[in-house]
Amino acid sequence: MVMRRWRQAAGPVPVLLAGLALVVALPAAAQIAPAPPAAVSPGDQSYSPAPDAPRPPASDPAAAPAQGGPLPLEPAVGVAIDWQVKNRFRLFRDEKDFLRHVSAERGRTVLAAEQTLAAETGGRGWARDTVVRLCTDTAGRVTETCVRDGVRENYLDPADHRIEARLIGTVDPAATCSWTFEDGDSLPRSVAVSCREPVNLRVAYGRPTVATVDVTGADGVPRRATTEILVHDYLVAGLGDSIAAGEGNPDRPVVLSDDGFCFRRFIGTGRSEYFRPGRAGYKGDKACDSGRSAAATDRSAWSKLAARWMSAPCHRSLYGYQLRAALALAVENPRIAVTFLPLACSGATIEAGLFGSQEARELNCGTSGSQSCPSSVPGQLGQLRELLKRARKTHADRDLDLLFLTVGANDIDFSGLVADVMIQAPAERTLLGRAGIIGSVEEAQNGIDVTLPTSFYKLRGALKHLVGGDLRRVVYVSYGHPALDPNGGACRTSRDGFDVHPAFGLDGDRLGPISRFVQNGFFPRLKALATCSGGVVCKDPAHERMTFVDAHQPAFASHGVCARSIDDPPFDRNCFSETGDSFETSPVEGATAPLVCGARPSDFRPYASRARWIRTANDSYFAAMTFPEGVSATLQPSDLHDATWGILSAVYGGAIHPTAEGHAAMADAAVAGARAVLNIPQPDYDAVLAAPLPAPLPAPLPAPLPAPSSAPLPPGAGGALPPATMPSGPTPPGVVQPAVPPQTLPPLR
Repeated sequence: MVMRRWRQAAGPVPVLLAGLALVVALPAAAQIAPAPPAAVSPGDQSYSPAPDAPRPPASDPAAAPAQGGPLPLEPAVGVAIDWQVKNRFRLFRDEKDFLRHVSAERGRTVLAAEQTLAAETGGRGWARDTVVRLCTDTAGRVTETCVRDGVRENYLDPADHRIEARLIGTVDPAATCSWTFEDGDSLPRSVAVSCREPVNLRVAYGRPTVATVDVTGADGVPRRATTEILVHDYLVAGLGDSIAAGEGNPDRPVVLSDDGFCFRRFIGTGRSEYFRPGRAGYKGDKACDSGRSAAATDRSAWSKLAARWMSAPCHRSLYGYQLRAALALAVENPRIAVTFLPLACSGATIEAGLFGSQEARELNCGTSGSQSCPSSVPGQLGQLRELLKRARKTHADRDLDLLFLTVGANDIDFSGLVADVMIQAPAERTLLGRAGIIGSVEEAQNGIDVTLPTSFYKLRGALKHLVGGDLRRVVYVSYGHPALDPNGGACRTSRDGFDVHPAFGLDGDRLGPISRFVQNGFFPRLKALATCSGGVVCKDPAHERMTFVDAHQPAFASHGVCARSIDDPPFDRNCFSETGDSFETSPVEGATAPLVCGARPSDFRPYASRARWIRTANDSYFAAMTFPEGVSATLQPSDLHDATWGILSAVYGGAIHPTAEGHAAMADAAVAGARAVLNIPQPDYDAVLAAPLPAPLPAPLPAPLPAPSSAPLPPGAGGALPPATMPSGPTPPGVVQPAVPPQTLPPLR
């Protein structure tokens, strides 16, 4: 289909001028109304062709003119038509948000851009304003229609795209340019402006628009340049768990109060209560001795002061690597548009999250937290199928071009391993162990051997049906190791960054075996499952291997949760004690000034650049301080001062998850994998982009019938990896692991 093709401009393509509409001169960037023309609003100098303007004949535009007709114009020498799509990351409603990333990222990595944006915002984060200007509803679901830059568009099935065209090269400053745009279906649109001014218009999606400019210089002789404009709108989805969603990085962080808020502890040695910073603006009772009924009544007011997320039910964030990678594709490729479908959700497993529904993370949505969120989130695969159905209403061949995926950690209860390392106090370990919160390597190994292979086999069949039968279009991005010491091995025993709760700390003796299990067992198994290697047998390996990305893993080895630097933010260095003495132990002092350093808790900067790319428990509390809505009934806090809430408030918002910098590093690896799949070269920003993008990929293969969920596993699909076939280590830095030996993918239509 033509909407899926790129065409190279093949030199001048003369267009017959007979019957063209009136040419008018416009100041600055000329605005050309879409065809068919709409009424011209006051102050709009857009041109609309006359209703009776004849259409040009449908003959070959390169053919010789009829006898007595005008002679072909000379080709313009030393100039060319350049064009780009405006606000081409379509999830953003306002172009200013997109241009902010263009300015920060052009010619640089996503990580470098994130560090620049962090500095520009003083560590407060760039997403806190952007999050209210998205093509999503209050729960973070994409909307079918969206007003973008003042124009209502169909987000899933666009009719057109706004582009800017300009003449580049050596141009006489006094020259005038007469532009004509024709797509073969609508009336031609024309405008005359100074050759130094760009022209803005909307071009139809799915068919090429021929742009012609006649350049008239001081000699009065017009010379012609021409090109073809065809926007490729890439449809990109993101699926997975909390790492895919961006957990740990609220778009609008919580604002902490300067005084203390009381939490109870489970019965044990030491004090039964402690104080930590509360939420700024909370007027309720902050002491633990208040009545439980009063504290429960205050939950509504408390919730309205929470951190804000792109999707509160999923703790999905604009900082997540999937969104940043899709955004980077749009930033670096001026002639494409990217329609992104964010579906990843914190807490998701393959069965409960991708196939089936899952509990919502939080229940207060909207910018003010005053709107209720759904209590559960539908399965991501079902959501994606419905979105694709709606995207094909007008363009039946609109297929999914790319899918980012990270999943599997929750399937082996990785959070249970984290709890085993973090929870130190005997009373809390006993109670949480009985509740099934603390896991073990033995249980996680069983997940690797049995649960994960079975679920992954089922997932492979479902995804294959969504990507045209070729899983190479699924870019599986592996996890970064969260707890490697920059000096080698796993992080040592310490309370640095974990003393927000009296029971917390890092136990190096427990962490060592878990770290080796993750590095030598979990990571290789994920790679084998995604790429049909290492003893994993797939029915059709050529089309069932995913594109696997782990190029970010070596960098994470130097930026684990225990990494520290003299260049870390002053608040961190001065207020987060290396010995675990960050907070006042006296309830009298803690109630009025909970930090020993004397600084204001609100001075914490969640998005300042740091040596660590992993959130500590202290980071999680100071950035998100999440009230746990989507937990089981046994863990649901009875009131705001409940001992369970005290524990979960420090971890439920993203402890041991990547920071914005960590996600940016993952995005750099992910976008490299995406370029390989889409056959888009890394752009050279030192060169002027004046030619169309390279030829596209071939169209997807016909989708095979999905395998029934009850089908038996093929030999080798489950069980432990044979030691001889265990992958030897991570891919070297900067290298994307291809799913198969390099070859051309099936074409996109």
